[in-house]
Amino acid sequence: MDKPHAVVIGSGIGGLTAAVALHGRGWRVTVLERAASLEPVGAGIALAPNSQRALDVIGLGDEIRSLAAWQGDGGMRTPSGRWLSRTNGAVATERFGGPIVLLHRATLVGRLVARLPAPAVRTDAAAKLLDPGAVDGARAVVRTADGDIEADLVIGADGINSGVRSALFPAHPGPSYAGFTTWRIVVPAPERPFAPHETWGRGALWGTQPLKDGRTYAYGAAVAPAGDRAADDEKSELMRRFGSWHDPIPSIIAAAESGQVLRNDVYQLTDPLPSFHRGRTALVGDSAHAMAPSLGQGGNQAVEDAIVLAHHVTPGRHLGAGLAAYTADRLPRTSAIVRKAAQASRLMCLTSAPAVALRDVLMSTVSRIGPTLVLRTFDGIADWQPPQHTYAAPTKDAHRSPRQTSARRARPGSPDR
Repeated sequence: MDKPHAVVIGSGIGGLTAAVALHGRGWRVTVLERAASLEPVGAGIALAPNSQRALDVIGLGDEIRSLAAWQGDGGMRTPSGRWLSRTNGAVATERFGGPIVLLHRATLVGRLVARLPAPAVRTDAAAKLLDPGAVDGARAVVRTADGDIEADLVIGADGINSGVRSALFPAHPGPSYAGFTTWRIVVPAPERPFAPHETWGRGALWGTQPLKDGRTYAYGAAVAPAGDRAADDEKSELMRRFGSWHDPIPSIIAAAESGQVLRNDVYQLTDPLPSFHRGRTALVGDSAHAMAPSLGQGGNQAVEDAIVLAHHVTPGRHLGAGLAAYTADRLPRTSAIVRKAAQASRLMCLTSAPAVALRDVLMSTVSRIGPTLVLRTFDGIADWQPPQHTYAAPTKDAHRSPRQTSARRARPGSPDR
């Protein structure tokens, strides 16, 4: 009970990673989740090398790498099936120091929860921030149905419609609609093998990716009015929009159960917050920097947030200085990635035939000129390193290629430390 107390509001990927990292740093942690259970509402998540290295800090990185399902080629296609570009998994792994790992969110949630003491996570526990506290004064106060909780530190990990964010920055305009909606499904693997791909059409996109457990994670996106929903069911909507696209897309949709197709409109924080903290309260993940899924970095950046935050708020260090350092590290980086994701989304949202044809020609040309040019999109993102390894973790350069290790050592002042 002598340990400082951190309260995490929300048990998503960012919140749970923060809880594990803070627990490892010597904090007593309480996670408050309003849902009745921790069964994640979601499907797959792609963990890139940057978040895998962040998970190394809490001893989870190698477990995640062991779940990589595909090391071969993938790429981008047109609805007819023509390949626009090819990406070699080995080249990407060499460039960024690890593979992309696709896994079900439930898998990651389970492995994070297993690293927390049993009483730390409280479900069916809606929470509201009453007072963010003052770093040199009063503790923060969180209200629950069972009474108010005073905390030395509060982490707002309550998602895109964050109540904690609204309490900290009531004048901020909040998230805006990105112009498109998404669907996600997890189905048994099709009978015939397939190469992982994203298929880009007119104002629409489809992705099909294998999971280690033998299932397939698939996702779709399409330009649509905010709040629009299928008149019958979302499986039928997927078949109308994507059923004529190349194999295995029609069979993937056919294998889905109607009630398990998840649909969510995409919102993003195009206006950066002035800070990621106030008083004794900090924000992580979508609460701080919701972004379009076009770069696959939403969950990855939440994991980074959590590890960097725990690094800066070590017990015994001045909390105000630690939180200021957290904002200084994370706000510029995540703001840049939000902008980059929005730019990529605009390419997907093109609907005129000439614009789509030009986009496809450019993608195909870039791929032919130099396959690694496509990978350069993720330079400065997927090659990120955590501030330091502190717990059961490999050495700093254990999961980096020789080229990356040399480059990193040549740039000791890099802001992506």
